[in-house]
Amino acid sequence: MAEHRVEIHYCRQCRWLLRGAWMAQELLTTFDEVLAEVALRPGTGGVFEVRVDDQLIWSRASEGRFPEIKELKQLVRDQIAPEMDLGHSEKKAD
Repeated sequence: MAEHRVEIHYCRQCRWLLRGAWMAQELLTTFDEVLAEVALRPGTGGVFEVRVDDQLIWSRASEGRFPEIKELKQLVRDQIAPEMDLGHSEKKAD
């Protein structure tokens, strides 16, 4: 049952809507059975944050960069479906 919510808070001044929308589409495709919603929230001041069920899992301000989609999927998975195998997106130990 879909019950989790992801929010992508992006800077509209920086024109990061397309980046946020692409990440939203990737998350909706990957977690189609467990996500109830992915919201795009415009902001200002260079913000790019991702929250799962109101818990901050990524902040561009803290990390100094945008997340790679692979790592964002892993962070979301760890919050909402830790048992889920991400297939080719899964980190493999050497």
